[in-house]
Amino acid sequence: MMKYIKILIFILICLIHLSCEDFVEIEIPDDRIINESVFSSDKTANSAVKGIYNQLYQANFSSGFYTSIPVLSELSADNLKSTVTTENLLEFEANEIFISNSYNLGIWSSAYNIIYMSNAVLEGLEGNGNITTELKEKLIGEARFIRAFAYYYLVNLYGDVPLVLSTDYQDNVSKSRNSTLEVYNQIVEDLGVAVGQLGNTYENSERLRANRFTAMALLARVYLHLEEWALAEDYSTEIINATETFELLPHNEVFLANSKEAIWQISPREGGASRTNTREGELFILLDSPGRVALTEDLIQSFDSNDARLEQWIGLLETENENYFFPYKYKVKNSTDDILEYSMVMRLAEQYLIRAEARAEQDKLIASIEDVNKIRKRSNLSALNIPDSDLDQDEVITIILKERRKELFTEWGHRWFDLKRRRKADLILSSKKVLWEETDVFYPIPEDELLKNPNLIQNPGY
Repeated sequence: MMKYIKILIFILICLIHLSCEDFVEIEIPDDRIINESVFSSDKTANSAVKGIYNQLYQANFSSGFYTSIPVLSELSADNLKSTVTTENLLEFEANEIFISNSYNLGIWSSAYNIIYMSNAVLEGLEGNGNITTELKEKLIGEARFIRAFAYYYLVNLYGDVPLVLSTDYQDNVSKSRNSTLEVYNQIVEDLGVAVGQLGNTYENSERLRANRFTAMALLARVYLHLEEWALAEDYSTEIINATETFELLPHNEVFLANSKEAIWQISPREGGASRTNTREGELFILLDSPGRVALTEDLIQSFDSNDARLEQWIGLLETENENYFFPYKYKVKNSTDDILEYSMVMRLAEQYLIRAEARAEQDKLIASIEDVNKIRKRSNLSALNIPDSDLDQDEVITIILKERRKELFTEWGHRWFDLKRRRKADLILSSKKVLWEETDVFYPIPEDELLKNPNLIQNPGY
């Protein structure tokens, strides 16, 4: 136990230096370097978990900036293109990622860093009699959720990955890759604990820390990947039915801080006292120069001309040489006096589309179409009023996937993951990417990790 407490001390001190003013506002005892004080009170325990959320804003994989999953996975699919000659970005766009690519290493290492922090908190709370029972259960639920969140992305980006569930360095440094099924089983277990131990409310009315709905939202998404259609429908339905907490909003209100469509967001406040804009807004919005990335013409052409998302969520920069379409879901590029927007991680519209797909797979086509129509009507598109006999299951699912692309572009890799889980990546991307190969559906294990751990085996094709 003393070993784990020392690890926790190190993590807490690092987080104090790296995180925002909200973290240090917690009155951590002056003698925090004394082992017994690290998890000796509700305040310090809560502070440790708050620090992990702060790190999600900083971490490469979750920051929303150019090294993050919302950017790199969209380049890997067909929603974003690079507008610069940065080799690391071009490799993701061409699906020719070298094992030495530092952005790829950043995804892997930052996700595992979040997992390590979650494990450290769980070990610090285990058997701890200093923390009130109610808070302990809540913090365990949150730590389990965050760990599941990080593993969800690792397993979808890399396939089989090492399952690290402790802070034991000697054990972790030589771990082999666990099967995708084993990782998913752990994700489901973690989320099940989170659903059972978290409440339905948001702390201080801020949608920045996981609650029961947040865990259920990720669980619904996971069950979609696992093709557990009935379970995906059940969890998404419970969220959709929580009408006092969630609702679909007009497009210009969706990405505001604490919007009622948000299930979970990350605040730019975690970047420090002076930051009040999201990283996505900073990166995506193009004012007078092309920036690093822009939307592909292929995505733009997928929208109907009267689709409200085309007007509300897509901007245009006209230059002398070329026009650039850019994501305009976030409206604030630079810091302002107030924080107007939070980075969106999960929201209600996705749950409607999850349920639509789950229902279609169970041959509940009319109910599925009703869910799709919720999204279409908000976007100024006509409802699909087609009798059951005129529309088969495959056609309904095709419609849903098209809606997912137009609704969720540049949000956390949905297009990339959809192409892979529906086994359409090779069919669609082979005609758009000159160097595409079937093995490109997974990123390579970073070279640095292979050198440190001889028990890791590289993905095929690299």
